[in-house]
Amino acid sequence: MPASFVYDAVRTPFGRAGGALSGIRPDDLAALVMRSIVERTGLDPSRIDDVIFGDANQAGEDNRDVARFGALLAGFPTSVTGVTVNRLCASSVEAVIQGSRAIESGDADVILAGGVESMSRAPYVVEKSPRPFPAAGNPTMWNTAIGWRMTNPALPEPWTISNGESAEKIAREWGIDRDAQDAFAVRSHRRAASAWAEGVYDSEVVAVPGVALTRDEGIRDDTSVDKLAALRPLFAADGSVTAGNSSPINDGASAVLLAKEGALPAEPLARVVSRASHGVDPDVFPIAPIEAANKALARAGLSWSDVDVVELNEAFASQSLACIAGWPELDPSKVNMHGGAIAIGHPLGASGGRIVGHAAHELRRRGGGVAVAAICIGVGQGLAVVLER
Repeated sequence: MPASFVYDAVRTPFGRAGGALSGIRPDDLAALVMRSIVERTGLDPSRIDDVIFGDANQAGEDNRDVARFGALLAGFPTSVTGVTVNRLCASSVEAVIQGSRAIESGDADVILAGGVESMSRAPYVVEKSPRPFPAAGNPTMWNTAIGWRMTNPALPEPWTISNGESAEKIAREWGIDRDAQDAFAVRSHRRAASAWAEGVYDSEVVAVPGVALTRDEGIRDDTSVDKLAALRPLFAADGSVTAGNSSPINDGASAVLLAKEGALPAEPLARVVSRASHGVDPDVFPIAPIEAANKALARAGLSWSDVDVVELNEAFASQSLACIAGWPELDPSKVNMHGGAIAIGHPLGASGGRIVGHAAHELRRRGGGVAVAAICIGVGQGLAVVLER
């Protein structure tokens, strides 16, 4: 069975909601990273067997298979197909997983995976009556940028609490106080700011034409625990989860070029060793990556002592700290060494490509090692991928 390799990975800088990237359509953001990764590797796009892109919304300009439209907008031949996948926050990790499996099964030689999200441009939607002449009354309008909408009443109520309320629940159950969450958020901003200043992201972030955005828009170099302590809780009057210790609402795109060994002339960044998923009750979704990563490592015949790099998507500080606590054998300093989503941002469909891509680039920078990319998913799931160089 052929192995699958990450040959390159790129992303846009991540913009804040209503910020620098809010004027750009998600299909154009997708086309940008698709085009960029092909141009910088010298790959003939006609060799791409499939484009697999993640997108969590798909309710606005990203509707009707944004993967295919992105490929067309990128100028790829019409022979290059595209499929859009949705596993919410882990959509582009799912894209990488599906792409690597296609290569390992022999169904493909080259796959372009990744994801995109424009939360700024996510539309409002209105429920439609099933009757041709609805009764009097006002329809409900839903904001599709984030969170539940049109929830099935058959689901148990505890399962339909918001992601922020779930983060609060985890903070209580795992004994993670406000100070620890704020300190973790400050760590994320400082590490991300330092990484940008040191040029760590130069090899993986591509500029967006016409946009004056030279790094991730949400990074706050001057934040501090004292500043974050002044913010009010968002989800409970006596809670600890705030805007400052949560990931923001963002726009961006990522792409990961996968191929079998020898399919491309360049040296690959890393090999995809294993992957795994794990499910938990929806109201405790933040802890799902714990077992997903444990499973992926076990399938690879590895332990946490073998791991050099961990990219854990920071949906919330409480979620990240709970996951780190759930991996007691892991040195916490290896987690998000160059910052995480609290600072960098979390455009839902693009975040998985960011963490997998950055993990692969970091293994190249280090000259080898083992990396784990893990991500939590609303509605109670976690995904993890193990890479090795």
